[in-house]
Amino acid sequence: AFYVCFSGVCGDEFSVLRSPQSVVFRDGSWPIPGERIPDVAALSMGFSVEDELSWPGLAVGDLFHRPRATVLVTVKGVDKLTLPDKGISYPIENAVPFSLDSVANAIHTLFSEETPVVLQLAPSEERVYMVGKANSVFEDLSVTLRQLRNRLFQDNSILSSLPLNSLSRNNEVDLLFLSELQVLHDIASLLSRHKHLAKDHSPDLYSLELAGLEEVGKRYGEDSQQFKDASQILADSLQKFADEMFNLYSGNAVVEVVAVKAFNSPLMRKTRSILQSSQSETENPYNLAYPYNYNYSVIFNIILWMMIGLALAVIVISYNLWNMDPGYDSIIYRMTNQKIRMD
Repeated sequence: AFYVCFSGVCGDEFSVLRSPQSVVFRDGSWPIPGERIPDVAALSMGFSVEDELSWPGLAVGDLFHRPRATVLVTVKGVDKLTLPDKGISYPIENAVPFSLDSVANAIHTLFSEETPVVLQLAPSEERVYMVGKANSVFEDLSVTLRQLRNRLFQDNSILSSLPLNSLSRNNEVDLLFLSELQVLHDIASLLSRHKHLAKDHSPDLYSLELAGLEEVGKRYGEDSQQFKDASQILADSLQKFADEMFNLYSGNAVVEVVAVKAFNSPLMRKTRSILQSSQSETENPYNLAYPYNYNYSVIFNIILWMMIGLALAVIVISYNLWNMDPGYDSIIYRMTNQKIRMD
């Protein structure tokens, strides 16, 4: 099963471009906490989350028909993308860095024998993570910067059909941006050669992070014609990619887009300060332990009552053995006495 979750940020917005009837997103302007975006993806796929999500944007939907895949694309460095009006957008509250590792772990745990497709990719950072059938499907996918550059100058690359406008083939920043678009094209192209994977019963996961547009803005400025052209090209490419993935999974996919101008830095500074002794003493002066997770009480009760039951069983058995009359209570002595009498 594949659920396509395409996250696009339009001025720090979470946009749902496509979704099947089994997943219901309500039309409204309810802000979604940035750190809960992975929980939205997990719940839409039918997985449970540790902390309850009280966000009215996602309805219960059909519990017996879940999406077959999730595709979440994070676009950095842009305030707003011109996305289709048919989508539903929600403002993001506290845009902090996030990952879909928890969703990937849930897929591994529940569908380990079916080897679902799990692909997490950040082309600009040369960061790639492929598990299950993704290793065979996307073995030819360009993932390093050198591979991406070489891929762009092949005969069947997007350069032969994409209108570059003010962008240049000779600028490294432009090539980085275009290489990310090439990755989107290649993912859909490679998956189309293995359409049987979109019809199995295990959900697939795609998490992509695009930073090329951010680099274009730093190089030319956000008021430049290059940045405007790149933004429009990216929006068109994302919509095309969303439609292709949606169709490959026979409409059983949700496409979402998350576009973030810049992730909030306080969380990053707080994360780094934990490694510094001076900061940690101030934040945790009493050296308190980390809080237990929600499974602690369940495990504690299981172990506690099992130990109490075993202790009571030992006491009862020991008491009965101590007060046992060998002549009447033991079958060994009873049969021995009968044999003696017969002799």
